Amino acid sequence: MNASRRHFLMSAAALSAAVATPETVWAAMAQEAAAPWALATADLEADVAPRAMRLVHGRAPDGLAGTLFRNGPGKFRRPGGSATHWFDGDGLMRSFRIEDGAVMLAARFADTPKRRTETEIDAVVTPGFGTAGDARARIGSNDDANAANTAAMVTGDKVWALWEGGSPLQMDAATLATERFVTLRDDLRGMPFQAHPRRAPDGTIWNVGTNADQAIVWHMNPDGSLISAGLVALPRASYLHDFTATERSLIFVLQPWVFAQRRMPFSTQFAWRPELGTQVLVVDKSDLTRTRIFELPAFSFFHLGDGWEEADGTIRFDVAANRDASFAIEGARVLVAQRGAVPGEPSVLKLITLHADGRAEMASTGVTAEFPKGDPRRPCSLRNLTVHVHGERGDRPLPNGLAIQNWATGQNQAFLFDDTQIMEEAVFVPKPGRTDEADAWLVAPSINLAEGVTELHVFDVAAVEAGPVATWRADVALPAGFHGAWRG
Repeated sequence: MNASRRHFLMSAAALSAAVATPETVWAAMAQEAAAPWALATADLEADVAPRAMRLVHGRAPDGLAGTLFRNGPGKFRRPGGSATHWFDGDGLMRSFRIEDGAVMLAARFADTPKRRTETEIDAVVTPGFGTAGDARARIGSNDDANAANTAAMVTGDKVWALWEGGSPLQMDAATLATERFVTLRDDLRGMPFQAHPRRAPDGTIWNVGTNADQAIVWHMNPDGSLISAGLVALPRASYLHDFTATERSLIFVLQPWVFAQRRMPFSTQFAWRPELGTQVLVVDKSDLTRTRIFELPAFSFFHLGDGWEEADGTIRFDVAANRDASFAIEGARVLVAQRGAVPGEPSVLKLITLHADGRAEMASTGVTAEFPKGDPRRPCSLRNLTVHVHGERGDRPLPNGLAIQNWATGQNQAFLFDDTQIMEEAVFVPKPGRTDEADAWLVAPSINLAEGVTELHVFDVAAVEAGPVATWRADVALPAGFHGAWRG
């Protein structure tokens, strides 16, 4: 698997005739004014030294203390050639440390071989998800192309910057200094470790990595040390950004965006084949050879919520589902171009049910949603609540609010800012000594377009529709990030 991935990355130079510059890729948009949301994909030119954020609304809740780590692309453009897709910017790890009612913000770029090479020649030349790269790329392994730009995973006093095609990049949680790529086992060096690990009720961590129709399954201790690694054969070579799990099973949702040809950039290897429908592969955690397949109508997705299994064997999990892969292919390009209309429709929150008798069904809330998250006190277990970003529209490609879906009542409670805010993913933070799902805060940043700065908000899960109970404002704007993790 590792050799195969290395092969197609090393072949990128032969598949790209010229560096992709803003002038060539964005020529059709050149005369248009920058979109009002352009700050979401603006370049950050340097690390952000620790600085205090200013409280501008409400008051900090008693008992709220810890650090929100968030990861996402932070730089896309260089004079000699630029990234042409949102998923290909240099990884930027952010930390929002809340203590005694105050917030300290810091951000540092992941010091990857990719970033060092491109800083040296002042050009983006490395092939990626939607960026072709060119012959100047220095690719000897998966991790030479690793942007470390997608998610964060906390292990003790370290935070791992996660990508989906290579190793975790270990950073110091206090300083955000880059330390090393993590090798979980010597003979598995550089194997894919995706951006959405799942914690089990026993505290251990499961994650996967995929290449074509194979998946490596990682099982780890809470400190990040390896328990086991195994291979699973997938029934199709489908693009897979996320998986989910119950206490007993791993769940792979295989959308009909399937491998069709080997070329770069990575996204061009796949073809949208809706006639194939969507398959759901359920794998027994205790025996990776024991599998079941369920069939659903065609849909595309990036993100799943935690799954749970009921006493009769019924499995349920939620998904931010879309009609097709148009955002992944073209929409994320428009975001980096900062001009033009983003194609496709917003994702919608849906609940998938897998019955023990082999039937599968999917019920829609009708609510636009992305980044579904659940209560960390209930990993892989029965739960009622899902928090998600909300408010994306056809004329507004990024969300401006948060919402909570209650699966028990069917109600969805939401709060929307106006269009001067871009809302980012929220994480659940349990209130000390409390156990009910509603006894938690939501902590999430946003980009205030009117002020040109990043803000941090705290919502009460029990009254999210009332808006933030506290808001702090930075003196700098950070580009929109993807995923985060909380360390209490």
